[in-house]
Amino acid sequence: MFIFSVTAKAKSAIDGFDQGDSAPFIVYIDFQDLMGAEYLARYYVTKEGFYDITIDKRRQLERSKLAGFSKKNQQVKEALKTGYAIQLFDKD
Repeated sequence: MFIFSVTAKAKSAIDGFDQGDSAPFIVYIDFQDLMGAEYLARYYVTKEGFYDITIDKRRQLERSKLAGFSKKNQQVKEALKTGYAIQLFDKD
């Protein structure tokens, strides 16, 4: 599983962000290949109504540690179930 720290701009007013505002995300992608996971992260953020996507940080979680992380982190649990999860942070 890969975890991406992402910044993207809102196409329209969404969840407290005005059009053109930069929004911070954490995107969880359960995929084996980094390039494919990064493509999917960009795709899912775009699908949510954002553009000009920048991947700020990348991190891979080892399969052996996922069980422990999924107990503590709802997004990891969701990504293991559906293949991805997106967490949008507040504007402030």
